[in-house]
Amino acid sequence: MFMNSVSGASIDERATAAKAALDKHTCEIVAWHFDPATGTPFWLDYASKLNWDPRKEIKCYNDLDKFDFFEDEWLRQGKVRSWVPKAYANDPIYTFETGGSTGVPKSRINIKDFRIDYELFSDTLSDKTFPRGGDWLMLGPSGPRRLRLAVEHLCQHRGGICFCVDMDPRWVVKLIKSSRLREMHEYKDHVVNQGLTLLRAHKNIQCLFTTPKLLEALCERVSLVDYGIKGVFCGGTQLTAQFHRFARAELLEGKIDFVPTYGNTLMGLACHKPFDPADNYSVIYHPPSPRAMIEVVDPDSPRKVVGYGEVGRARLTTLTKEFFMPRFLERDEGIRTKPCEAYPWDGIADVRPFSGFATPIVEGVY
Repeated sequence: MFMNSVSGASIDERATAAKAALDKHTCEIVAWHFDPATGTPFWLDYASKLNWDPRKEIKCYNDLDKFDFFEDEWLRQGKVRSWVPKAYANDPIYTFETGGSTGVPKSRINIKDFRIDYELFSDTLSDKTFPRGGDWLMLGPSGPRRLRLAVEHLCQHRGGICFCVDMDPRWVVKLIKSSRLREMHEYKDHVVNQGLTLLRAHKNIQCLFTTPKLLEALCERVSLVDYGIKGVFCGGTQLTAQFHRFARAELLEGKIDFVPTYGNTLMGLACHKPFDPADNYSVIYHPPSPRAMIEVVDPDSPRKVVGYGEVGRARLTTLTKEFFMPRFLERDEGIRTKPCEAYPWDGIADVRPFSGFATPIVEGVY
């Protein structure tokens, strides 16, 4: 769950309760994925080569350090069915992709996770600024990603109708890498024009999902306030403190709720700490514990979590019955932050592409 339900307790007490819930959940998920009756073929095969039994030796979240670091190549081998837990073998299966601009994309199976993740996220939204029954415009990456279906489900879950405009970030990356910047801008204008057409035609669109660069491009053309937008849900590592301030004060004219998020196909999505001017517009994210955890670790010693206020690489662990992914080193870095009132577990601030890569990541209009 996103919000901790222990009322009347201090943050320290709620953090202790959240840690206990995470430990319990971890044991349940490991038991599920390594049980011959319900488990995931990949993990059952993995366990057959160990000299220890995960179901017996994983007794808390920190015990996941006994596993090797998760390798993204495991999701590129074409053996998608090896990731389907036996308990779900006869269920309708989705496969969503992440990456793919430089090679074979990573594929992750989904059954209900994308719906569960966004229903939990829905609980964090204000009914005033993301009104129930209001329609949505989804202006962003679709195709093989889960984002389009997830945002559409979020809208439907809140009683609205979702209007979707697709955008292919892989094509944008190719245009940028080949220095075809004029074509890149033409494509961006094409996407924005489609969004504007829908906004003009459908007066009940009150909520918007988009990326930072597309939001800026939209607001260069029109006032979203004048178009009746009340809330904007925005994601991507372009969400810097500078853009956060610019979006709230200028693009959205101080009148539209701005909800930044950080997520991906492998994790789901992390919520931002409720806006507090004292944070100087730093965007602070907290993972959806216990379904996924993000820790900020030493890039040179990634089993070591850095201190509060220190920069490190994001290490992701996903813990659902559909997908178990321990200790995956993400392509991002950020600052470790303390638990907060809404989310009594660690967060990560000022997320950006990991500086340790030899080749910079190209994000384009995504």
